[in-house]
Amino acid sequence: MIIVLAVALAGAVGGGVGTAQAHANQDPTGRELLFYNHSYGVFDRETADAIEHSDYLREFANFQVRTTSGTGGETWTGRYLMGRETYLELLGIGDVPGQDGTLGSAGLGLSVERAGDLATVKDRLKDEGVAEPVDFLQTRDFGDGVPVPWFDAVFTTSEYDAFGAWGMEYRPEYFADPRGNTEPPSFPGDVGRERYLSDDYRTHLMRDVTSVRIAVTAGDLADTVPLLRAGGFTVRTVKGGGVVAQGGGTTIRLDVTSREQAGYREVDMSLNHPVKDRHVERIGTSTLTVGPGSHAAWTFAVNGTG
Repeated sequence: MIIVLAVALAGAVGGGVGTAQAHANQDPTGRELLFYNHSYGVFDRETADAIEHSDYLREFANFQVRTTSGTGGETWTGRYLMGRETYLELLGIGDVPGQDGTLGSAGLGLSVERAGDLATVKDRLKDEGVAEPVDFLQTRDFGDGVPVPWFDAVFTTSEYDAFGAWGMEYRPEYFADPRGNTEPPSFPGDVGRERYLSDDYRTHLMRDVTSVRIAVTAGDLADTVPLLRAGGFTVRTVKGGGVVAQGGGTTIRLDVTSREQAGYREVDMSLNHPVKDRHVERIGTSTLTVGPGSHAAWTFAVNGTG
């Protein structure tokens, strides 16, 4: 779900945020509202093409290659590995127009599980120093030219270097549309990740994303920390000025680097069942290591080098 560029094009103006280290070691307030939904990264063409045509990934995960049309007619082409509640969105240079389609760009979507919780996140953002959170509505066109409301989103700012994070809440109109292939609610007000994703993950190895590590600029990190804290993640600083955010079963690590070195570094995933042997799959300039046990780790070279 590429939405960072669309917000920037809309000319939205965000409020000011503090530094990444501000409040980093304090406890988050209240219950957790935001949970890791998905993250995306833009890779060199060799790696993106290798991911798209990998036979192994089609066995390993519920895998799709899809072109999507969102708000304002913007389209993007992604390669998707989908689990029970979480997923990955992998793109090549130019698969989404503008800034978001450049090498090393990345994004992080954090979603609520209960209807109405995004409003509480926005209230908390103001407590974190974000004077004017940026609102955005993402739509999806299933091919008939009629946009369907997909989810509401909130950003801390409309300006970024290479990485953007947003809070999101799925819309009832999307769940009501049979073309979304979503599941019935498990409780009143259920707008959760498990309802949004299909159960096809059960026939593959990959179950969920358990951690993600992304290198970002200092400015992008500073704009992200208030959202993590407002969502209820426990955020702590690490050596080098980055942060580790924990909550909801997924660990998010953001390391500070230059724009030239920014991008995906590693994704760890849980498996539906343990595997006895270790399998190593080279995919473009990335390496996916599966097992032994119930764990897989996917490492990515720095923007296609190394």
